[in-house]
This record gives sequence, C-alpha cells and structure tokens, in this order.
Amino acid sequence: MKIMVCYTGSRSSRQALNLAIQHARMLNGKIFLVASMEKGTKNEQDDINKIEEAHQSALEKLEKEGIACEAHFLVRGLAPEEDLVQWAEENNMDEIIIGIRQRSKVGKLLFGSIAQYVILQAHCPVVTTK
Repeated sequence: MKIMVCYTGSRSSRQALNLAIQHARMLNGKIFLVASMEKGTKNEQDDINKIEEAHQSALEKLEKEGIACEAHFLVRGLAPEEDLVQWAEENNMDEIIIGIRQRSKVGKLLFGSIAQYVILQAHCPVVTTK
C-alpha cells in the first residue's frame, strides 16, 4: 500500500505521520512524505529549510521503525493543494493522510483550505487528523 502524508513538520502533520505509521504497519505499506510550495524564492528559503529538516527527521524516524519511506518536496509552479492532488494521482497513491487545523470562516474564505481541496479532489481515500 502506498500512503502519502502531506508533511511539513507542523503539529497536525506529525499527527498525520503517526497515523500513517500505524497504517503502514498493518498494511505493509510504504510512506511518502510530500510537501509543496508554489515558488522557491530566496524569501521563502527559511520555509524551505524547515520543511527539508522536518522531512529528514521524519525519514530517520521511519527508518528506525523499519518502515519503507521516501520524501518529496515539490516546487512545480502549481498551488500546493493542486500539486498534492496531482502528485498523488501521478504516483498511484492508495491513501492520503493530511493533518487539519481549525480555522475561522473568514480565514477559510480568505486563504482557502488545502485539506478541503485534497479531500474533495483526490482520486483515492483521504484520512484527516487533528
């Protein structure tokens, strides 16, 4: 089973990783850590470094657990939510696990919701954690 975890190192994405570990153990799965940014400019270098460090830390944890894993950091010019859904389909993921956080109605209106888009557009089952 191929399990994609939308992973940035945030609290909600760490919860998603913990659930993915459980699923991978039960279903002999492989975990794919995936993050996406629309651009990778110098102004965003701190964010890029944080995500790369989070991926490296998670990979080390998964290797210690004996779970097959890969990390992918996407900068393909698409909005992150579109990029995540497209990558999952291109790579035939069987399941997507994504962390969510509560946002006000105004926050959702102004910024949208990556998780909501993934839930509605993904070709495979999406599991959310908080």
